[in-house]
Amino acid sequence: MMFRMFVLLLGLTTAVAFAGGHTRATEEGRTAAAHADDRPVATPAATLAPARPVDSREVVYTSIEGEAVKGWLAWPAGEQTAGLPALIVIHEWWGLNDNIRRSAERLAGEGYVALAVDLYRGESGASPKDAMRLMQTLNQAEAAGRENLAAAYDYLTTVAGADKVGVIGWCLGGRWSLQAALRLPAKLDAAVIYYGNVVSDKAQLQPLQMPILGLFAGDDPVVPRDSVVAFRQAMNELGKPVDVHFYPDAKHAFSNPSGMAYDPEAAADAWDKTTAFLAQHLQR
Repeated sequence: MMFRMFVLLLGLTTAVAFAGGHTRATEEGRTAAAHADDRPVATPAATLAPARPVDSREVVYTSIEGEAVKGWLAWPAGEQTAGLPALIVIHEWWGLNDNIRRSAERLAGEGYVALAVDLYRGESGASPKDAMRLMQTLNQAEAAGRENLAAAYDYLTTVAGADKVGVIGWCLGGRWSLQAALRLPAKLDAAVIYYGNVVSDKAQLQPLQMPILGLFAGDDPVVPRDSVVAFRQAMNELGKPVDVHFYPDAKHAFSNPSGMAYDPEAAADAWDKTTAFLAQHLQR
């Protein structure tokens, strides 16, 4: 109850203080409101078995401020990682939990070396209040978050020996999927954004050289449809390859590995679109 009251106050405060424009504070308020009664329970996105057996283990993929940052690496069982395409897998606002690890393994089953990164650097949320705190901490250190993702790319190309690298993320991870693309505009080979906040400023988007797939809910209080349409329009006007899909009856987080808004039909279609898109741009 106290957290819900805090969320309502945050929404009211930011609506008054930032009327006329989307800000990080309003994004935080919308995300908290959407997940106020949520819990990080495993959904079928995290519990479906990989299409083929995989191997997986914890790895240290970088160090920030002298502190080791650990992720979860998964790859097709019995295969060498060198020469395989790779994916940077970005968690939602709950953080790198077992559900995200299982999702990385599911992606590995499609033929990728999948590295589930940790933007929260060792913490994860067990309640909306925890997740809100972790998200706000990350938002206050965005430069470090971007370098975290750049380090993940370096790990996959040098240590794992990947020949091509894409990025995928859900919710908060969807926003950071685009941030990874903006940080590595000429290096990443594909980006998938699951209902993450996007930008429409052409100056920011101009450097992008990879194709982008966006998967969004039709009525999403966290990611306004108008902002997604503006993003798509800006990308089209710049001549950038982008494919955006809306699921009219789905809610925010319809395909999250963790959460309580899972929509089986929308999630299955989004997964099919995701795997086809990644195969087209990373496996050919």
